[in-house]
Amino acid sequence: MDAKHVNADPPSDGLLLTRRIWWFLLFSLVGNASLSLLFSVLPLFASETTGSALAAGLTTGAMMLATVVVELGTPRLMSRLGYRRVMLAGVASLGFPSLLLLVYSNMATILAVSAARGAGLAITVVAGTALAANLFPVHRRAEGLGVYGVAVSIPAIILLPLGLWLAEAFSFELVFTISAVLALGGLAIGRTLPDLHPGPRPTHSIMSELADPGIARPTVIFALATFGAGILLTYLALAVTDENRYLAPLGLLVQAICTTVARWVAGRLGDRIGSQRLLAPSMLLAAVGMACIVATDSATAVVVGMALFGVGLGGAQNASLAVMFERAEKDRFAQVSVIWNLAYDAGLGLGAVGFGLMIGQTGYSWAFAIVAAILLASVVPAWLDRGRGANAAQVTHVE
Repeated sequence: MDAKHVNADPPSDGLLLTRRIWWFLLFSLVGNASLSLLFSVLPLFASETTGSALAAGLTTGAMMLATVVVELGTPRLMSRLGYRRVMLAGVASLGFPSLLLLVYSNMATILAVSAARGAGLAITVVAGTALAANLFPVHRRAEGLGVYGVAVSIPAIILLPLGLWLAEAFSFELVFTISAVLALGGLAIGRTLPDLHPGPRPTHSIMSELADPGIARPTVIFALATFGAGILLTYLALAVTDENRYLAPLGLLVQAICTTVARWVAGRLGDRIGSQRLLAPSMLLAAVGMACIVATDSATAVVVGMALFGVGLGGAQNASLAVMFERAEKDRFAQVSVIWNLAYDAGLGLGAVGFGLMIGQTGYSWAFAIVAAILLASVVPAWLDRGRGANAAQVTHVE
């Protein structure tokens, strides 16, 4: 294998936070800043620009559709260009297109910018997730993925609510400009990444991976969790009453913190008791949290609901990803990364668009209740899947 090809670091009791990994984590943090800053701002901008709540859902849907399409081709890009170059291109696509909105604010431009950001998201998440799985030793991979999850989630904790606040307190134009500046910072840090390469062109197709029930089951379960996340990220600011507008940034902050902490904790637990055992309780917490948000006029219910949903989402993120990597050979990591991220992004997009269509018939409270019931139903297959597949903590001898 070429010297530039990625090899996992040698086994160790620690997480091996080497200089290479620290730069990778810092790049991941800064690279995701533009994504988080605009994620809830663009739907709000679209809604206020057009006067339609559905426009908010279409904005998120356009981004997620582009993400799903580009993700399918990202493994080949990685094979041809290597991790560093594709990740730099992804970061540029996440931040710089927002500058177009300083000049053009029509719906066509909003959708085009959203699609460009979706392409950038596809590249960065697929390449980043696959590289993270390679960099950490197998017996600590779940926790390593948790650490990576913290790095990519920190921007959401700070910038999801901050973006909404800046847009409402100052202007959308300020947020669009900051997004481009953050992308510029990501490019500067990205130049320090080593020129690693994932190896030869992938030999396994996405469809062949999905034909494996051990991969398909956690994929569908996790997609339902992100279905709920796409709804909350897009519509929470529109669902709360005018006198409780502060609940949107507060709720997003609480959810982001809980998701980040839960993702790391799930990694530590997964290495010890088996990640597959964490999927069912994670989905149950997500369902209960969504049920709380039915009471959109209650500050307590919304904040508690966002906290519970955040814990469930974080647990499902780490557990599903760790389980999928445990059930695949190393030469299939790129495809597994694509599938997991497809589940993430397809869930976000379908949640945003589907909920937008639903609320016209049911209103927000009933729509949240229906989604809670769907999440609750997912607990059953998650519970049945808990004993399938081996966990790295159970099969790998720790020196």
